[in-house]
Amino acid sequence: MEICLDESNAVWVMLHSGSRGVGNAIGQHFIQMARRDMAGHMHNMPDKNLAYFSEGSVHFDDYIEAVNWAQEYARVNRQEMMKLVLNCLKVHLPKFSLTSEAINCHHNYVVREHHFERDVYVTRKGAISAKKDQLGIIPGSMGAKSFIVRGRGNPESFYSCAHGAGRKMSRAAARQRFTRKDLEAQTRGVQCRKDRGGIDEIPAAYKDIDQVMQNQSDLVDIVHTLRQVICIKG
Repeated sequence: MEICLDESNAVWVMLHSGSRGVGNAIGQHFIQMARRDMAGHMHNMPDKNLAYFSEGSVHFDDYIEAVNWAQEYARVNRQEMMKLVLNCLKVHLPKFSLTSEAINCHHNYVVREHHFERDVYVTRKGAISAKKDQLGIIPGSMGAKSFIVRGRGNPESFYSCAHGAGRKMSRAAARQRFTRKDLEAQTRGVQCRKDRGGIDEIPAAYKDIDQVMQNQSDLVDIVHTLRQVICIKG
């Protein structure tokens, strides 16, 4: 959860949460089921990780239903978390008013859409929807900028753009390379966890968000640039 300020010092509350462990459990369950199904009609599959369900099969429909449930569960979680955060802020801050601008932005999800004259299932992994004039959120790393964007509706990207900066090194590599002093220096001005437990989230472990935004300028337009002042990671 982050408290951010935009270019006019308006306050934004930004939070990131998914289906948590239940989504992973659903995925593992159906991966194993797909492997068993494939073994029954393809004995020489080159890699067990290529197992899949055929559209129209019972397990395919069950999987889609479970995925949709997990995605809705994640959305409701975020809705409830936002209520809790705002109620907390009302206790500790002077009276303020809420705007009507709230952006709910999935990433790492599956959706049925129409592209290139076909109905298809689109999996946006590390990506968000960027349809024409659709608002989205592209977060940077802890201590870097984040962006509110408006989609340009580029069909070549299946109306998508990057979800965020993306890591350029693993969590383990970041812990080996950087120190607590590095973390303190790179998150100066941001109230956040600065002990060794937070080193894996150090900004240097992520790609340059400005370069990422430049690389996808044909996919989205920047509406607001946000800077974090408080960052709480669960």
